[in-house]
Amino acid sequence: MLVVEADSESIQQFIALTGLELAESVTLKEEGGKQTAGEIDTLEAVVTPESLLVGRTATSLSLRKRYGINVLAVARQGQRLRERLGKIRFIVGDILLVQGREETLQAALAELGCLPLAERGLRIGKPRKILLALSIFGVALALVALNLLPAATALLGGAVAMVITGILSPREAYKSIDLSIIVLLAAMIPIGMALETTGGAQLIADWLLNVAHSAPPSGTLALLLVATMLLSNVVNNAAAAILVAPIAINLARGMGASADPFLMAVAIGASCAFLTPIGHQSNTLVLAPGGYKFGDYWRMGLPLSVLVVATAVTLIMWVWPF
Repeated sequence: MLVVEADSESIQQFIALTGLELAESVTLKEEGGKQTAGEIDTLEAVVTPESLLVGRTATSLSLRKRYGINVLAVARQGQRLRERLGKIRFIVGDILLVQGREETLQAALAELGCLPLAERGLRIGKPRKILLALSIFGVALALVALNLLPAATALLGGAVAMVITGILSPREAYKSIDLSIIVLLAAMIPIGMALETTGGAQLIADWLLNVAHSAPPSGTLALLLVATMLLSNVVNNAAAAILVAPIAINLARGMGASADPFLMAVAIGASCAFLTPIGHQSNTLVLAPGGYKFGDYWRMGLPLSVLVVATAVTLIMWVWPF
């Protein structure tokens, strides 16, 4: 197999002179009753944070032997890597040009944890069970909304149901557990409790109260929302909510108001990490494929954050008045 880089006209001349044929045009051939080749497909795929490729090379994984695919090229930060493909250690966000049999390429990408970019029709997963998965998830949410079960119990039961019904394999369910997030939350919960018990939360709340005396309630709410939003851009959003929630509760007590609007401001602020590529996994995932730089996020995220603050403060004060 030859990999040739040239314009389309030169490729056509090269094929005409050498008698070669493009790999994409190879079809199944019978030889002694056995299939010797399959229809070859070529597409681009992005390496996800959960991919087996992260930190490893194509040679160490024996991609051709074990998965039946060839890596033809690798792009990183919008630039094609020129070093030998077998020695490249893949990182999250790398764009791979892969080639393999059409009938096995989907399964190989799913097992490796890569998402296709070029072939938009290719689906990773089990499309026929989408309705069943949505039904299970809907039932779990309904149980929580009707106060029939605690959220943790209902959602855990939904996850178990998806494994039992075959929507997820036990291996896929295990791989979907982000242990780093669990450890982070386990560490942040005591920090949040310590912030409350040592008086740190009250100290910060008192400072915010001093600001509130010279600002309208909407200004205090906006300040809390912006502070949470900024914190969420440098730490995990759940960790940001855990740290700021005690401050919001103490602030509400000091103002003699309901904690509902303040906690809702924390929830919204913790969910709006638009300013950095490290604020959320989705931001990080598109950094390399899009060729973005760190500054691109705040240029787009700053106007969006201002819009969120203006809209959220207005709606929070309307739905949960002080």
